[in-house]
This record gives sequence, C-alpha cells and structure tokens, in this order.
Amino acid sequence: MRPFKETIPLDAARAIVDRSGTPIARVETIPLEQAHGRVTARDVIAPADVPPFSRAAMDGYAVRAADTRGAARSQPRRLRQIATLYTGQVSTVAVGKDECIEIATGAPMPEGADAVVIVEDTDCDAEHLVDVYVEVQPAQNIGRRGADIQAGQTVLHRGEALNSSRVGALAALGMARVEVYERPRVAILSTGNEVDEPGQPLKPGHIYDINRFTLSAVVADNGGVAVAFPPAPDTRESLTDALEKSLAHDVVVFSGGSSVGERDLMIDVLSAKGDVLFHGISVKPGKPTGFAIVSGKPVFAMPGYPASCLTNAHILLAPLVRRLAHLPPKPARTLMLPLAQRIVSAPNRHQFYTVRIVDGSAVPAFKASGDITSMSQADGYIEIPATVEAVERGSLVEVTLF
Repeated sequence: MRPFKETIPLDAARAIVDRSGTPIARVETIPLEQAHGRVTARDVIAPADVPPFSRAAMDGYAVRAADTRGAARSQPRRLRQIATLYTGQVSTVAVGKDECIEIATGAPMPEGADAVVIVEDTDCDAEHLVDVYVEVQPAQNIGRRGADIQAGQTVLHRGEALNSSRVGALAALGMARVEVYERPRVAILSTGNEVDEPGQPLKPGHIYDINRFTLSAVVADNGGVAVAFPPAPDTRESLTDALEKSLAHDVVVFSGGSSVGERDLMIDVLSAKGDVLFHGISVKPGKPTGFAIVSGKPVFAMPGYPASCLTNAHILLAPLVRRLAHLPPKPARTLMLPLAQRIVSAPNRHQFYTVRIVDGSAVPAFKASGDITSMSQADGYIEIPATVEAVERGSLVEVTLF
C-alpha cells in the first residue's frame, strides 16, 4: 500500500482542469438535421430576405387601403372579388380600384394591394361582391418582405450553440448544411483484471464494466463523442499500451487503478509518460482521482468505484468536455428542501451526498462509493463543505438535480 501523501481541495482541482486543454479548432460541415446541440464555426450571413415576399398575415381579402376609407358596419364599402389566392401561388392579376382578391394566410400579396381585410370584417355574396365593414391602413395585416431576416444580416455568430430555434433560422435561409466545430473525442478505458464486458458470462470473482457506460453517457450529455476501448489489465505494460493508443483522441479517461494499492499502477504510468498535476482530492466520494497532461492531452485517472467515478465525472470531466466543445457551462437546476434525516459528513472532505426527493423533502440516498444505485436511485445531490461535520434533520439544503 502507498498511502496518499496529500490531497488538494476540490476548488484547486477544478482550477487545474479548467486550465487544461484547448477548445477544438477542427471544423466539419454537417446536415442540418444533425445540427441540434452543435456549435457554429462561422458567422452565418443571410443570403436573402425572410420571408422572401410580402404575405398575408390573416385570412381575408387583399385590398387597396384607400378603397376602404370610411367603411363601417352601417356604411360598408363594396368591392369586387377578382380572384382567389392560396399559399404557394402567385397572382397573375393586379388589384385595381374597388377590387379585391380573396387571400389565405401566408400567400404572397398580389400587385396593387397594400393591406388585408380579415374575413370576419366582410361579407361576400354569390356574385363575388364583397362588403367591407372596417377601414384598414396601408400594410395592415401584412407580413412584409424581410420582416424576420434581411439579406446581409448576421443571423448567427461563430461559437453559438444550435438549439431548436437556431436550427429553424438556418432552415428559413434554405441552408441544408452548416459548418460546426467537431465534437471532442474522449477515449474511455476501464482497468482491472476483474472487469468483464456486459453481455458476457461473468467469471468467478469478476464484475461487469459499469464505468465505461456511465462515463460515455456523461461525455455524450456534454457535447463530446465517447470512444470506448476494451478493459486494460492491471499491468504496467498493458496500461502503457492502452494510454499510447488512446492519445490519438482529445481527452483520455481511465477508471480504476488510481488508488494506493499494489496493483494501482495508473499514476505510475502517467508519471512515466507525462506530468501528473494532482493525485487525490479532498472530496467524498472520489478521493483517489488523478489528472495528468500526456503529450499535450488531458488524462483523468478516475476511481474504479462507480459512484466515485461518476461523481467526479460530473464535477471535473463534464465541464472540460463542454469547454473543448465550445459549449457554455451547463446551468445548475436546484431546489431548496428540508433534509429528511441527519447526515454526518466525512472530516476535512467536501462531500457530494446523493438524495431522493420524497414528499417535498431531501431523503439521503448515498450507500457507498462502490454502489451505482447511490446515484441511479437519486434525484440529485447536496454538497457538504469540508468544514461541516453534520447537517441536521430539517435543515434547508440546496439540491442540485441530475
């Protein structure tokens, strides 16, 4: 055994990780249907007006506003309907004096007309004579050309994350493809002689690989691409070979082998190949976490215990992946709730304690660092600072939701 000589505070570990890695500069062009969640790599300049023509904003009649002057229920103005215009059609006739064209919402305004009278303010007889009961002003009930987007306008700036409405703006411009930054590729490797792949018979004394799947989900949720590697045995040669192969990617995450046992060799391998920036954080769960720079790439050595690994993936790996992906920090969703029962905290360690929300209270859900249900059956977590020894039942706590 090789006990930790020292651990660093969580804030110091976060600061070190935040200074590591460079946002991805690689660019790719992708189909618009794949653009949600991606980040623009170029300014998007509108090549044309949107809408590309003035159009009716309401169902009714396209008219010359001057022909409705003085119209009222008691004194309607009578116009002659000369055509009907639906969406997708362009009128072949112009509206002249005392004439109108029946028009559907979204249809292009015909030549000569400068307003729309809504159908509720009219009556039309069998002879196509239309009584107009209100006076309208020029441009009334019309969506003008370029009202949404004007040609030459910067619609999106470089570095903007594409959500549903921004993808819609690109579609409105007729863009079938968009230039975006490539997503960071994150190599994920579990270590240990005892790790088996799910779907295979479990050998005696072995466990199934959990961390590769939880880590992959964290990476995907934060704008990265997880690249799975097979489990690496606990030998210096195997771990070194796995590290060298994984360095083709932007970030590397090992789980297991980061503690202080005889076969916990990960930190030794990282020290031999690069610079270990920290090993051991004053947190619970997740104390045996290491971080290094190898060949210019950030490399995490996460604990093998699933709850420890997943906790530190959320607090350290996820922000790094988002920064490399040009994504803003994910806003926390929090609730203030009373604590259902007293919690005793680990001394001198910043604790992340999982909770379930039951009947408006935060109920402790943490079991042990090796129990994935500590998180899978929780709704969120509370943080207990290193200086706090216990949180009493009934205390208001801030629950950060998963």
